[in-house]
Amino acid sequence: MWQALIQWFSPAPPLPEKPKSEVDALYPKLRYQVLEATFLGYTTYYLVRNNFSPVAKEIGQALSYTKLELGDILAVSAFMYGIGKFVMGALSDKSDARKFMAVGLVLTGIINLTFGFVEGYSIQLFLWGLNGLVQGMGWPPCGRSLGHWYSVSERGTMFAIWNIAHNIGGGLVGVIAAYSASYFGWQYAFFIPGIISLAMAFYVFMRLRDTPQSMGLPAIEVYKNDFPSESTHTPDHEKELSFRELFVSNVLLNPYIWLFSIINFFVYIIRYSLIDMGPTYLKEMKGANLESGGQSTLIFEFAGIASTLAIGWISDKMGGRRGLASLLCMVPIFFAFVGIILNPPGRLWLDFTLFAVIGLFIYPPVMLLGVAGLDFTSKKAVGTAAGFIGLFGSLGRTAQSKGLSYLAHHYSWDVALYSIVISTAIAIFLLAFTWNLRPKA
Repeated sequence: MWQALIQWFSPAPPLPEKPKSEVDALYPKLRYQVLEATFLGYTTYYLVRNNFSPVAKEIGQALSYTKLELGDILAVSAFMYGIGKFVMGALSDKSDARKFMAVGLVLTGIINLTFGFVEGYSIQLFLWGLNGLVQGMGWPPCGRSLGHWYSVSERGTMFAIWNIAHNIGGGLVGVIAAYSASYFGWQYAFFIPGIISLAMAFYVFMRLRDTPQSMGLPAIEVYKNDFPSESTHTPDHEKELSFRELFVSNVLLNPYIWLFSIINFFVYIIRYSLIDMGPTYLKEMKGANLESGGQSTLIFEFAGIASTLAIGWISDKMGGRRGLASLLCMVPIFFAFVGIILNPPGRLWLDFTLFAVIGLFIYPPVMLLGVAGLDFTSKKAVGTAAGFIGLFGSLGRTAQSKGLSYLAHHYSWDVALYSIVISTAIAIFLLAFTWNLRPKA
């Protein structure tokens, strides 16, 4: 049984290369199709991952959970998501992206539906941790697909376009979850996204394709005549790697991957502080209601769309200096958090504006750190490298979920927010060491 399952998930085998006329007609169509399917699929992953935070306060009231218990549910999900992103990243490098991503959507959809039907802290803690693990099946197949269908010189731009899925999914989930809970009850914040996820799984399975070679097309470097270097494109360049090559050579012994991973730890603390705790903070300290709390997430997420596109394109024009572009984005974030702390209650519009500033500048680094993982490793190891970088990001989210809830509960929201200011300063310091790094030659 296991052998049959492994065989079913295995990368789609290469087909004989088609004539040039067919290649020229089919390649642009399939590149768009891959971008579209991964974009919509990953947008949906957000609907069934971040739907707890917008209704956390309401779940706590309905089920008598404390702030620390709610923080634990978020923390276990974030921790398991990090584990899932790393483990599933390695598995995705040895799998057909189409099947891998679709199955993940089915599993997370089922978990969400189950979560809405049950009550009880222990079972919900278990289910949301399991959901975090399954969510690791989202990003890696997307990275694998884009790495195979788009070349190095267009990577920043195309990943930036794809990365908008984070913003759209993250923005919509706040509104969908909040309004579903407001009109029907907190359970519908999980029922409705769960149904959407099951439907999207079918769509992804029908539209996504694995590698160009599996469709009878040449490698993207050949098609675009865009090689990273003469030394990296060899007859073995398209060979699938062993688990040892994936983990050891391309990740564990790669100092660049370690550096970007540590930076990602702090970037995720910053990013998820406003996603996980932002709505609750605005409700408790600034007078926001359930709907406006959900709107804050929408504002935060959508603010990053234009900047992600612009900074991704700029990083390509800067010769792939993702670290420098990320560094420039972190400075205004530092001052925006200070502004949120100093802004008194009664000026919710200013909090929304500062949320938008942070969203505007945090998403380019989130995107670029993932692209940097691909820049400094093999495209055959992109899932593993991205999973490793993502593991550190999820550990950052875990630390944020536990840390902010603890600081807010035992001290004050101001103390919790000052910890985010410190994290931002550390990220700026570490990014200073990457400002001149370019994709490996």
